[in-house]
Amino acid sequence: MQRGDRERAHFSSCAEVGGVELLTARFVEHRYAPHVHQSYAIAVVEAGAERYRYRGEEHVVSAGHVALLNPDEVHTGHKAADDGWRYRVFYPEPQQFQVLLEELELPATVPSLRGSVHRDELLVPALLDLHRKLQDPRVSVLQRQTRWREVMLQLLQRHAQVPVAAAAGSEPLAVSRAKELLVSRLTTAPSLEELATAVNLSPFHFARVFRRATGLPPHAWLQQRRLEQARALLRDGCAPLSVALQLGFADQSHLTRQFKQVYGVGPGEYRNACHRRP
Repeated sequence: MQRGDRERAHFSSCAEVGGVELLTARFVEHRYAPHVHQSYAIAVVEAGAERYRYRGEEHVVSAGHVALLNPDEVHTGHKAADDGWRYRVFYPEPQQFQVLLEELELPATVPSLRGSVHRDELLVPALLDLHRKLQDPRVSVLQRQTRWREVMLQLLQRHAQVPVAAAAGSEPLAVSRAKELLVSRLTTAPSLEELATAVNLSPFHFARVFRRATGLPPHAWLQQRRLEQARALLRDGCAPLSVALQLGFADQSHLTRQFKQVYGVGPGEYRNACHRRP
């Protein structure tokens, strides 16, 4: 195997969630020199193992574990297995966590992540799913913004002693107005900030209120309305590709995946079945 096949890294950022920086990498021979970040580093290892020095101690983080590093802490990094390691990393700035806490009316101090290596069977898959969504342009802004807040709050509550937020209250007028706005924007979903501003709530508080009232986060509720409209168009004889384009799905395969998850059959099969009826 050539070195180029063994070493690869992709760095990006997601403007919709405050410009958080993201790394997806597979390293074998790469060694990090001692360095610091102004941001946190939240690294989830997908395969292999990494060894690093942090706060005067050696740590090994292997597949299925998450490594948490606070800002301005010197650390290193190199392989802890012959075949190196593959991982995904978030680099959130302290201010991004403060904003999240302010939205929930929690003390907006800069949180300190406890420990470093954790085997957290609830958090690790949530972090991996979030990382993929933030790098996937087909995922709506509304979904990425909502999921970012949910997973980061989970992280802070489990590993930074952040108190549990008060239960979301009942805001029937806000939820009703948000539903109206979502239905009016089936093809181009508003951002979480747009929805929250329209109903005069903070973004994260609004997301929690909406989920409590409907049982779904805003992006999932909107997706249900899109799929209901898709069914109506398919019953009228529209082709699946046309339906996907009309309703803002990324492409026909995106519509097919979503439709089958909810109704058990693909849109083409559903359309054909409707037109076979006597």
